[in-house]
Amino acid sequence: MAYMNQEKKKIIAEKLKPILKKYGVKGTLSVQNHMSITLKIKEGKVDFLSDYNDAQSWEKGHIQVNPYWYHSHFEGKSVKFFDEAFEALKGAGYYDNSDAQIDYFDTAYYYGITVGAWDKPYQVLEA
Repeated sequence: MAYMNQEKKKIIAEKLKPILKKYGVKGTLSVQNHMSITLKIKEGKVDFLSDYNDAQSWEKGHIQVNPYWYHSHFEGKSVKFFDEAFEALKGAGYYDNSDAQIDYFDTAYYYGITVGAWDKPYQVLEA
């Protein structure tokens, strides 16, 4: 059963900190319903909008990044950032033994990345 707590969040935060600094991105981690963790990116030097392949679906400066398809939706520096960030989000004993064909879901926890928010769009900082 998926489970996330503050101790696992601290482990992930320590792994994410150098990645955020490397790319000049500011974000926060939050735990939802004791089963998922989300990296919320507020601002940074990476221009996710320019690297996004379908700019029309970018709604008002925010998007939830699909962890399975970001390689086909983004390009450039954004893909490199997401590669490292998603790997760090899996840094607290992550495993996934799920089998959707038999309706069996067994994972350590769920994870995600959002860029911007509905009430505060992502801000690109000058490099």
